[in-house]
Amino acid sequence: MTISFKFDFGIGSAPATPYIQVLPNTIYNGDTGYGFESNERISSRNRDEADRLRGAFCIPLEAAFLVDLPNGCYTITVTIGDAIAPTSTSLKYGVGRLVLHKAITSAGQYAVHSFTVKVTDGRLRLAFSGVAPRINALQIDEAKQATTIYLAGDSTVTDQDTIPYAGWGQMLPLYFKTDVAIDNHAMPRRSSRSFINEGRLAAIIEQIKPNDYLWIQFGHNDEKPDEERATESFGSFKEMLAVYVEEARSRGAIPVLITPMHRCKFDERGRIIDTHGDYLLGMKQLAAELDVPMIDLAAKSKDLYERLGDEPSKTLFMWAYPGEFIHFPDGAQDDTHFQELGGIQIAGLVAEGVRELALSPLFLYLKRL
Repeated sequence: MTISFKFDFGIGSAPATPYIQVLPNTIYNGDTGYGFESNERISSRNRDEADRLRGAFCIPLEAAFLVDLPNGCYTITVTIGDAIAPTSTSLKYGVGRLVLHKAITSAGQYAVHSFTVKVTDGRLRLAFSGVAPRINALQIDEAKQATTIYLAGDSTVTDQDTIPYAGWGQMLPLYFKTDVAIDNHAMPRRSSRSFINEGRLAAIIEQIKPNDYLWIQFGHNDEKPDEERATESFGSFKEMLAVYVEEARSRGAIPVLITPMHRCKFDERGRIIDTHGDYLLGMKQLAAELDVPMIDLAAKSKDLYERLGDEPSKTLFMWAYPGEFIHFPDGAQDDTHFQELGGIQIAGLVAEGVRELALSPLFLYLKRL
């Protein structure tokens, strides 16, 4: 049996058939298996349009909607708009994975957005934000044939849980249409070696299926001197990366190597200082030797930073003044990790690489933002 849910948000008349009506006070509980996490900042209007799925809506200010679902891939379709007012809505799922970024509708305009997600903990969490967010209708359909991109990497890729930090893997769903899901296994402080030794690659291989993708970005922590993480650029680093490639191919999946992006370090001439050195060359050698598609994110990030310049590039990274962000009262000067804007830009460079390589069928599912 295929799993499907349809929710009609907003006050007023009975919901459209066969939709389930959701009101501001529809709070999640285990019996129904759906509802808002809290109703503290949720209100509702009904513009009495002929089409109730457009006329009625909820206004979810920094609110999250939860639905219990068996683990798997689902296509999510949201209807957003207002008959008399412009709207601006951002939407994330899971641990901050971005699927809509300041999606705008004019007064009287309605937009339907669809994307595919992978649920891994038995519950879908959709978090709304924006200056004038709306949710009119929500449909959830099981997506049994979706292609999954599994991400193996470090803190620059991971799902960061402290705002405003953001890994590029967290922002990647923004760039894909339906039928492509992102499953981000990247973890902070991991190298190509420690990721394997902790069983994280094995956890991916247990799930991956033919024609899925395994994207691999390491290097930042392979350069560290501790025994648990350190690799040699032309030796064990290549050996470790080869394990990812071979394991993916053994399951009929497609590996993609991604060189680590540069840190935000400029010399006196306004050029990026390469802190990765031979690790970039080691990955490029392996890509050629094993005939693996490779996205040169190091080169792409260098071009981006140098085009912006030293000071403007810091807006992509976790550079903050004291008091600018609540979780960093003393400010921050981080040349490696991104704010959300930076995560979005770097994810865009990765998507650009997919298009340039014509990775089939992925490039057919890329959005043009």
